[in-house]
Parts: sequence; structure tokens; C-alpha cells
Amino acid sequence: MDAFVIVLGLLLGSFFNVVAIRLLKQQSIAFPPSHCPSCKHPLSPQDLIPIISYVLLKGRCRYCQTSISPLYPLGELVTVLSLYTVYKVVGLSFELIPAMLLTSLLVISVLTDIREKLILNVVTFPFIGILVIVRLFIGEGAFWYYLIGGIVGFSLLLLISIASKGGMGGGDIKLYAAIGLVLGPWLTVMSFVLASFVGAIVGIFLLLTGKVNRKQPIPFGPYILIGTLTAYLFGSQLWDWYRSFF
Repeated sequence: MDAFVIVLGLLLGSFFNVVAIRLLKQQSIAFPPSHCPSCKHPLSPQDLIPIISYVLLKGRCRYCQTSISPLYPLGELVTVLSLYTVYKVVGLSFELIPAMLLTSLLVISVLTDIREKLILNVVTFPFIGILVIVRLFIGEGAFWYYLIGGIVGFSLLLLISIASKGGMGGGDIKLYAAIGLVLGPWLTVMSFVLASFVGAIVGIFLLLTGKVNRKQPIPFGPYILIGTLTAYLFGSQLWDWYRSFF
């Protein structure tokens, strides 16, 4: 089962790359088949092996030798690590369904955010609809509990966006509605606190090293992924650890 989840994660990672790139360009995710974005040559099956093909080709197109963005293998690696971690912690239970759906949404959002600093409604809205249906049937709490979580996630980010005069993007706001539907209200708040904490640390490091300037926007999607999965999978343990100091 572990091997199956790893292979599935790698394949989904490759697919999520395609989804992110083509939706950003407002293209079909089905047609045309996978091809080099530079020379347009169709890719053969040996060019499409997640991570391995990138390594064997030394990061270059087989046909035109143009450099391949490292975001491709990075997206595949983030996908397989995220999905596998969720599977190992949640286990084979019905809760794995909303867990895997949310993780997939988070990964796609990260891939669009780091490329164009956008989290797309065309991705988020369908996932919200599916998660509402899933939570009608799956969850330790009542449906209203998760519905409140979605409202809290949306409202929290909306208020922060208003207070910061647009410092939080609309895509982040809607993404947190989906997060709330899976985590419920309390873990959703914890998710945002953790995401902000990690984002602040990384942001300070980038400022001190001169990688970014104060006015340069930084994609928040990666930190949302880290904060959300940490809260979802280990939130209770973190809360108990925090309370042990008082």
C-alpha cells in the first residue's frame, strides 16, 4: 500500500504540474498532449517519468536541449511527500478522502502561487463543492461543525485582507474556506497562525539575505500548505504541548 501511494503521488504530482501551468494560461488540461513548452515536440513516455526523467535528462529537453524548470520535479516531490505523509498519519479510513482532496487542492494552489502568485478560483471552487458533499457523510464531528470551519476560514482571511488593505489575496481567502471545511474552526485558526509564523521566518530570512525587498510580494501558498497539514495532522499534539507550559 505504501508503494501504491508513492507511485500515485508521483503521477498526481506530474498531473498537478500540468493543471497548474495550463490553467494559468487558460488552456485545456487534456489537449494537446504533453509537449516541450519551448520546441513544442510531443513528449514520449520516457520523458514523463516523475522526477527520474528530469534527473536522467539533466534538466534539459531531450529534443531541443532547452532547460526544464526545476518547478516540475519540485511539484512532483511536494505532491508525493504531502500525500504520503497524510496517508501515514490519517491511515486507511474514510477521513482519508477529505484529507487527500484538501492536500491535492493545497498542492495545486502552491504550484500556481509560486509561478504567478495566483490561487485560481477555477480550482478552488470545485474542491469546495466536493468537500461540502463529502463532509455531509464523512467526519467525526457534525456537518455544521465543518461548515462553521469554512465560514471561519473565509471570514478570518477576509477580515485580514480588509485590515491590511489587500495584503491578503482573494485566492487565499477562498482557499481557507476549503481548509475550514476539512479542519473545522479551531484547527483552521491554528493553520493560519502556523502558516503566518513560518512565512514570517522565511520572509525575514529572505529580506536579510537580500533575496527580496520589502515591497516585493511573497507567495503565501507554500506556507498555507505547511501550516494546514501541520495543524490537520498534529494539531491536537501541538495544542497539548503548548498547554504544558502553563
